[in-house]
Amino acid sequence: MAVPKRKTSKAITHQRKATNMKKKAPGVSICPQCHEPKLPHRVCPNCNYYDGKDIMESQN
Repeated sequence: MAVPKRKTSKAITHQRKATNMKKKAPGVSICPQCHEPKLPHRVCPNCNYYDGKDIMESQN
């Protein structure tokens, strides 16, 4: 089994982990029906509309 010869310094460890810190939060779009923020390409949690159609109404 491979074992490191030396202890990995804090600087090297932080450099390796820094690439994950650069990731951004997903973009937020505005619902055209109720003008509340929502995730893009998803049903609005406030008014249940997607692409101009009421999604919850059609499932009943």
